[in-house]
This record gives sequence, C-alpha cells and structure tokens, in this order.
Amino acid sequence: MRLEGKFALVTGAGSGIGRALAVEASKRGMTLALCGRRADALAATLALLDASKANIAIPADVTRSQDRAAIVARLKENWGRLDVLVNNAGVVNGGALEQEEDAAIERLVATNVTAPIALTRDLLPLLLVAPPSRVVNIGSMFGDIPFPLFSAYSATKFALRGFSDALRREFGDRGVGVTYAAPRATRTEAADALEQLIAAMTPSLDEPAAVAVQIWSAVEKDATSVYPPGAERFFVLLQRLFPSLVDSAVRKQMAKHIAG
Repeated sequence: MRLEGKFALVTGAGSGIGRALAVEASKRGMTLALCGRRADALAATLALLDASKANIAIPADVTRSQDRAAIVARLKENWGRLDVLVNNAGVVNGGALEQEEDAAIERLVATNVTAPIALTRDLLPLLLVAPPSRVVNIGSMFGDIPFPLFSAYSATKFALRGFSDALRREFGDRGVGVTYAAPRATRTEAADALEQLIAAMTPSLDEPAAVAVQIWSAVEKDATSVYPPGAERFFVLLQRLFPSLVDSAVRKQMAKHIAG
C-alpha cells in the first residue's frame, strides 16, 4: 500500500505507540484523524504532525457506542472514506490473577477486544469504499507468548490476533487487508506503571518511534503481521510447536523475579 496521500484513523493517539504511529504516518505523507479520551493529549500529538495536511482530533472513548458513532460521522463528513484504521487504543493490567477485580477485567476486555471489533464493524462502510484499505490491529508479543502475571492481558491480545486473522479472511477479497502488529514491551506510560513486572519478563524496552517505523513499513508491504526483529520470532515458533519448552523458560524467569 502506498501511504502518501492516504487517510488514516489512529486510536489511542494521545501518547505512547499511538502518538508515534501518528507522527510516523505524517512523515510518510498521510492525513491523520487522532482519537483518544484526553483532548489535551490529542492536541499535543496534533502539534507534531505536518500542518499542511487537514489533520483532525476526535476526543472519544472507543468503548462507548455513542462515541464510536461520533467518530464515524466525523470521518464521513470530513473525508467520506478511510484508507487505514489503526486499532491501537488499549490498556494493560499486570499482577497476580487472584487479585484481579471484575471491573479491571471488564475494562481490559472492553478496551482491548470489544472496542476494536466494534469500531472496525462501524467503519467498514468507509473502508470498503477505499480499496485497497487496511485495518492495523496493535497487539502484543503477549498475544503469542502468554506470561504469568499478565494472564488476562495476554488473553485479550490472543483474542485480537484471532480477530485479525478472521477479519482478513472475511474481507480480503473485498479490498480490506489486515495487519496484526505484535510489539514487545515498549517504553510508554503504561509500561512505566508496571515497570517492575515488565522487567521480570524482558531485559529492555523498545522506543515507540522505532516500533512505529516497523509497523508502517510492514503496512507499506501489505504484510499480514509484523513482529520485532531478533529472537522473538524464534520464540513465537517455539511457543506454537513446543509450548512445554516455553513453559520451562518462563517459570525460570518467574522464579528469578520472586527470588529478587
């Protein structure tokens, strides 16, 4: 897909990977609609984009049906089409499962699973009039290699990966492609809040700007998925073929974390 001149919506664009995705897309000549719950954060991202483009900010909570309807109406009025939908908005919870409250689990599922499915459904008419269009779902390495202390979060990212595969098979022949992106731990506000837990699982954090470059480069190649470079690709394959070996490695990491 040629990105220059295309119209894209990025959810969760007020910070982290979402902001980096918007900035990188702008560098590649795209016009952006930024979505997020915090109007001030969206304004800060908007200020980083190419001012010659008709970029817009849409304060909205994608878990609310009325807010999704407002997003659709705004894009239909301004553009009448949508070339790329980036489902990036998400939340992350970590900690022992027995301490997870219902409200936290419900928020995880609503934001990470229900919202991207519903928003994609709502925006399909605008995607279908702009072939070849594309849905980009931002998952996580935890959606391939589940980790203890992130069991509910891992489950939501597995669900998003499954949705991505099914969506591609359902709409590929109608001109809507799908890219599932699985970044590893990234230096964001959410990661900062869970620094100790994440440190137990990964030795370093990627920068959002680098992640954004990888994702948009994959979209330009019409890739169905994008994973971090390095050993992660091998571990994904190992997880699928020999999960018991990954079980052993992860348990050792957990033992070190508990001992520490």
